[in-house]
Amino acid sequence: MKPLAEMSEREYFACVGQRPGMFVGKSSFHMLAAFLTGYDQNAIRHGGHGLAGWREWLVARRSRDCNHAWPGQVLHIALPGGWDTYWDLPPEDEEHAIKSSRG
Repeated sequence: MKPLAEMSEREYFACVGQRPGMFVGKSSFHMLAAFLTGYDQNAIRHGGHGLAGWREWLVARRSRDCNHAWPGQVLHIALPGGWDTYWDLPPEDEEHAIKSSRG
């Protein structure tokens, strides 16, 4: 595996998506969303683009918009029948949401 510092953004996010537990401790959609939000804010703070355009890409992929931020858009794609709580998804929904966030 290439060192993380030498990866392109696309390679880095592919690595995070393949092994989210390595980056956030527990492989959960909530923890992954928190990690990516922190990544986004740090990148913007230091002059980078962060996740700019990702929410729009998710809206286009879903072919529908709503008032949710990007985590809600991912959950709409992963769980079109809805979900009870973002904080406590059943394990199979967690796995599907994490996979759906990869694109």
